[in-house]
Formats: sequence, structure tokens, C-alpha cells
Amino acid sequence: MKRLLLILLALFILIGCKKDTENFVFPTWGYKNNHAWIDLGLPSGTKWATCNVGASQPHNYGNYYAWGETATKTNYSESNSKTYGKNISDISGNSDYDAARANWAGSWRMPTEREMEELVNKCTWTWTTLSGVKGYKVTGPNGNSIFLPAAGYCNGSSQFDVGEDGYYWGSTSDESYTYYAYSLYFNSGGRNVSWDYRSSGLPVRPVSE
Repeated sequence: MKRLLLILLALFILIGCKKDTENFVFPTWGYKNNHAWIDLGLPSGTKWATCNVGASQPHNYGNYYAWGETATKTNYSESNSKTYGKNISDISGNSDYDAARANWAGSWRMPTEREMEELVNKCTWTWTTLSGVKGYKVTGPNGNSIFLPAAGYCNGSSQFDVGEDGYYWGSTSDESYTYYAYSLYFNSGGRNVSWDYRSSGLPVRPVSE
């Protein structure tokens, strides 16, 4: 009994210190640079963040970024887009263009097209509500899950489809058309990886190795 109590005490102390530890981890979840990740059991081993960039809770929408930009703005248009029409390939991990790497640092980065496809095809998606916010509970092969809120998107100075559709930037550009980049799209009827105009303001859900 005494030994059991000592073990429980040690676990209690360890768990209580997790916020002060830079990379405190359990086998299927942990923290990197004070941002939580979840291992969904995906074949690639990719770890997905529990929150969007700029969000403090999984159901918060967070910030909106034009593709290839690392700061928010009040107006999202072709004329003020830094990458619209430019020949840029994959920006994952490049702090000059990747909003996840620039804002969260460490190994955080935007997901590639292939990683978004893996999330779509290897996980179970359940349309639900979390803290009053509509979105998808995405459950991986190992039973762990993340929540992706239907945050909509920004165009001009307005927001659209908030609470109905989800649009999330990937790091991969459409090399055939320099005005587009790949994004994760979903609504209550389904989800896919498609493309969006680089000038649009979309949320970013980071990933890490």
C-alpha cells in the first residue's frame, strides 16, 4: 500500500508540472512550445495540434491568414496578397511564409496536401457541436480525436460561412495556377482537400512530427 501511494504521488507531481515543461509528453499527446498536440495514430506519424493558430480552446476559430502570410489583416484581397500570382511551391516550415512556424515556432508547421488527405481518408469524421460551435470531431485509427470548428473564411473585410463551413490552409501551392493553394474544406455533408484563392483569409491548424 505504501509503495502504491508513493507511485500515485509521483504521478500527481509529474502531471502537475506539465505546463512548466517545454516538451512534456505522454505517448499519445503532449506539448511543443506550450501548444498541445494529439497523436491520432496516422500512418505518417503526423501529430495534429488541438487548436488553431490564434485560438486558446479547440472550439475557438483563431486567426485568419492569407496563404503564405504570417500576420492577420483587416482586409483580404488580391491587391494586398503577398503571394497571389507568384511561383511558390510548398511553404511548410518556412517561417517567412508559414503562419504556424512563424507564430508557434519550434517544429510546428502548416500541413502539406498529403497530410490533409491522410486526415480526410484515415480518420472518422463526425459532425457535432463543441461549446456551442459547429464542426467536426476527427477520430484517428487509435481512437484519439481533435475538433475542427467550422470557422468559415475572410474575403475583403467580411467573414463568410462561419458556423457552417470549414476552410483550413495547407502548405502546398497549386503549381499549375499561381493564384491557388490547397486547403482542407468541409461542411456537414462531407469533406475534401481542394484549393482556394491565396488572397482569402483562412484558419491554420498546425502539425508537427
